[in-house]
Amino acid sequence: MDTAVADTKRPRGRPRKTVDERDDGNRRRDLVREAARLFRRKGYDATSTRDIAAAAGMQSGSPFYHFKSKQALLNAVMEEGMRSAIERQQAALDSAGATDAVAQLRVLVRNHFDVLLGPGSDFIPVMLYEARSITPKQRSSLAQLQGEYEAAWVPVLQELRRTGRLKADVKLARLLIFGALNWSAQWYDRRKGASLDELADAALGLFIGEGK
Repeated sequence: MDTAVADTKRPRGRPRKTVDERDDGNRRRDLVREAARLFRRKGYDATSTRDIAAAAGMQSGSPFYHFKSKQALLNAVMEEGMRSAIERQQAALDSAGATDAVAQLRVLVRNHFDVLLGPGSDFIPVMLYEARSITPKQRSSLAQLQGEYEAAWVPVLQELRRTGRLKADVKLARLLIFGALNWSAQWYDRRKGASLDELADAALGLFIGEGK
């Protein structure tokens, strides 16, 4: 092969990304995070894309580079929050390595409090109170993710029911447990009162008469 021709050939592979292109993932995450915070604090209807862009340190039109609309951004807050919650829940179960159903339930409850009340928890209230603002198709997709998250609880509750530790029907117990835990997002103040560990112990005492 002629070396002169070889030297003039373009290098193989995709062209290098610009700094802005390399930062796309971070910018998208910033938008989702700030949107979740503002949707929770001000409500979806009262929050503009201009508000979100300003909070993320971007130009007013920048969100539309990543999302087609404010509604698409709202859906991303909910979906990405749920996907993160599923991953965190599985990691908590794997890390604990608990085999006893009571110990497993405590891991699930404690992790759920972290999802609800810990860092990055804004998506939960948004999901609970702004679901009317997304499309039926988006709600269906979100329901599938919620089902995947809650599925990990079912065998634990079934085992507790089998051994007599759980007195209620498993399906009703699951609904009531999540209702009680999720409501804590309305009243819990991390600067006052109980720690998340203490909350988890109190919840177990309420649900199955077990606490530390």
